[in-house]
Amino acid sequence: MRYTVLMKKSPIKRYKFQYSPIIFIMFGLGFALAVAGIALTVWRIATQGADGVYQWLQHILLLLMSAILIVVILSMLIKSQYLLYEDKLVLQFGIIRTKYQLKQIFSVHLFKGAGKLAVYFDDFKTKFVNIVVKESWYDDFVKSLLELNPNIGFSFSSAEEEEEIKRNNKKK
Repeated sequence: MRYTVLMKKSPIKRYKFQYSPIIFIMFGLGFALAVAGIALTVWRIATQGADGVYQWLQHILLLLMSAILIVVILSMLIKSQYLLYEDKLVLQFGIIRTKYQLKQIFSVHLFKGAGKLAVYFDDFKTKFVNIVVKESWYDDFVKSLLELNPNIGFSFSSAEEEEEIKRNNKKK
């Protein structure tokens, strides 16, 4: 009998997601809220008990939702990253994964003034995803994408060009 082993492909490159300080504060507040929800529920059960089905459902629901919030926040902090495979780009934000085929990527644009990197999936630049990694990794990220799919276009704009576009849009 012949057995085949299914092996997962390992990513060629891995880039950790770069959160802003405000997001870290929001994660901290959410985590504190979830821990407080668990502590409050345990305290209520210990001191007041639960007489009926309705109270038990309340306690179980609050404990469940608090635990889910903790799992989501921790997974977002630990496992938020961009993975480059031979044929796809995977955006992993905790337990949420989004996969894009590299052949679907039309172009990449670096906004030097805003310090942002965008990946476009169409010529009209209506379908896109912003890449949020350290600015020092932008060059390596773009080079890796272009090595995997040389058909991807690359462009950049300076701070002056971006300011001029903003001024022109305000005049319209």
